[in-house]
Amino acid sequence: MSVKVAIVGASGYTGGELLRLIINHGDAELLGVYGKKSVGQPVAELHPNLEGIIDLTIEEADYGKISGEADLVFTATPHGVAMKFVPEILDGGAKVIDLSADYRLDDPKVYEEYYVPHESPDLESVYGLPELYRKEIKKADLVANPGCYPTAAILELAPLLKEKLIDLDHILIDAKSGTSGAGAKPSKKLHHPNCGENILAYNAATHRHAPEIDQELGKIAGEEIGTHFTPHLIPVVRGIFSTSHVFLRESSDEGKILDLYRGFYQDEPFVRVLEDLPQTGSVLGSNYCDIGIELDEGTERLIIGAAIDNLVKGASGQAIQNMNMMLGLDEAEGLRGVGLWP
Repeated sequence: MSVKVAIVGASGYTGGELLRLIINHGDAELLGVYGKKSVGQPVAELHPNLEGIIDLTIEEADYGKISGEADLVFTATPHGVAMKFVPEILDGGAKVIDLSADYRLDDPKVYEEYYVPHESPDLESVYGLPELYRKEIKKADLVANPGCYPTAAILELAPLLKEKLIDLDHILIDAKSGTSGAGAKPSKKLHHPNCGENILAYNAATHRHAPEIDQELGKIAGEEIGTHFTPHLIPVVRGIFSTSHVFLRESSDEGKILDLYRGFYQDEPFVRVLEDLPQTGSVLGSNYCDIGIELDEGTERLIIGAAIDNLVKGASGQAIQNMNMMLGLDEAEGLRGVGLWP
């Protein structure tokens, strides 16, 4: 089965990763790549790893034409952009996976508090975390691809919340991301002399991924919760390591908790439950999420670590995984590559 896909917003890191993954997908045909500021530029000029592999030029988007030709459109645009044209694509008959935050939050007022006024708040979307919403994703026309920090945080906490094993008032999420998570646009914070040998906590109490994390964890818990989330920028290019500190409601042991995680994720192709805490080096370039735990015996404090590549499982790889489900393809197609080591 061959499906036709298009990418709007192909000049950034997530657009480049979509291209890198699509070319190794056995069932997807790339119709075109579209942008705004990069119109007329060859793909390989923006993404030199694709030199001699993708011979396409960034085109100006005609959304009516794109939606009439494509089965599915990826929108890898900045926050606040996709909402302007996604309704037109859907009206034309194509499915959409949006990699921005435009459709992740259920409440438009919450979205507007952290981003910009919403221009298409009435569209129905499915939150694109396959491990939790596989059935809904398969039926969806519009999927909101999760953020990178939320992907790691939700996956590491979901089994505990599902079984109501932890105190909901004390969930601390300490997350660290590589610099690619901030996007391709240069900034003072990402200037190498400023970040190369530096660790920086940023938006420590106000990060815009916090409401996304709370929204989805609250659904699992069956009630509203407020986590304590702090992100950090670390001097690596790729990878997210999310460490959650939680407190068990009753005494347990590591073996029982590991069994819980293994059972919860036993049929998931891209979640690996480890005997030890994970490391980002094991997942770079792959669509895997590695999860491990450590119990602080005597205190009932449980430490959970999750490692992902922020540009793959945290963005474009997860988008491909969602595409496969939406179009009735093998969920793992195009995503079977293992992480780089060392």
